[in-house]
Amino acid sequence: MPKALMQQTAKIVVVSQHYPPDRSTTAAIMAAIAGHLVSVAPVTVLSGMPGSATQEAVNPGQPAVIEIKNRLPEKAALIRRAIAEIIFTVRVFAALLLRLRKGDVALTVTAPFMLPYAVVAAAKLKRARSALIMHDLFPDVLVMAGLLKPSSMVAKAIRGANALMFRALNAVVIIGRDTEPLLLRYKGLTRDEICFIPNWATLTPALRPVDPDNPYRRPIAARFIVGLSGNLGFTHDPLVVFEAARMLRDDPQIHFLLSGWGIGFERLKEMQSTANLPNVTLVERVPEEKLEAFLCAADVWLIPYRKDLAGVSVPSRFYNLLAIGRPVILVSEANAEAALTVREHSLGWVVEPGNADDLAGAIRLASSSDNSSIGERAAIVAQRFNFADAMTGYAALMQKLLRESR
Repeated sequence: MPKALMQQTAKIVVVSQHYPPDRSTTAAIMAAIAGHLVSVAPVTVLSGMPGSATQEAVNPGQPAVIEIKNRLPEKAALIRRAIAEIIFTVRVFAALLLRLRKGDVALTVTAPFMLPYAVVAAAKLKRARSALIMHDLFPDVLVMAGLLKPSSMVAKAIRGANALMFRALNAVVIIGRDTEPLLLRYKGLTRDEICFIPNWATLTPALRPVDPDNPYRRPIAARFIVGLSGNLGFTHDPLVVFEAARMLRDDPQIHFLLSGWGIGFERLKEMQSTANLPNVTLVERVPEEKLEAFLCAADVWLIPYRKDLAGVSVPSRFYNLLAIGRPVILVSEANAEAALTVREHSLGWVVEPGNADDLAGAIRLASSSDNSSIGERAAIVAQRFNFADAMTGYAALMQKLLRESR
């Protein structure tokens, strides 16, 4: 094929199980990236979300979305979910073999964890290039969640598959600095192939004052509100939050406002139904249009992780908590990405995973402190994590890979 013709027809194929109308963070991130990359090259999205497909006649400035048949069982249904993800991965592999051409670039994400292997293999077979956005590192995230033993045969098999995949990948995007040391343990992956592009705040960074008339704050009599929001998956620890609330139940000035979804939030509801703590209010998942009001309701925000977080997973919600100008209490290792940011800029407190006593102590300290300067710093730091810079990074990476393909 003549060079000029290949340059005209080379495209970017974005592969994601989650895509709008799905409301997950991954869906929003992948849609934003795909929508921006049309300025670099034609973009085709292979989506596993029902209702995501676009019409055949796509506007030149929009990606073409092709829906891959997929079932999405609940996360707690581990066996059914694993079977559905295997089937989806096989269908994606077949679709890529049909649609990828020499000179194309395939971009995917680590959810489900089998998907990147199929994308990289198809790209290799079709002489295309491939890039992976590292939201979670497997099997480490499964070990962290207690679903796998570090030395189990399954964990060893995943690491062996990773070694082959990383050798074949042309680029890996990390969203946390703490991931790089873990990736460099794999032979064949070099520092030059790793690109740090952090996620971004979806809310405009600005210090929001605490408003007593906030609809989520008004029913709560306590002076100081501790908030928690978002997906509580296998990597999160709802127990440490609930135990801290139990320790603080006799302090009428501190109240816990907890919202979210996922297996961890279901566990919170179970514990509260048994204990009925007077200082805990549970709120079902807050719709996107009300998220800013909800985040503004609390004085400090919690992000509770299990141990061995560093390099394995980065909380995307972290940037919106900074954007509204609130201090953060992280239950996390000190060398994890969010903890590094908190300590580098004095944006809150970092508590050892699993230590409810220390978490309760950090909350007491936060409730007795003047946190206005922390809030101001948080809003300023959030400006560094912006959509424009992230898209510049993704565009530059795709341009580089397209040039190399030629």
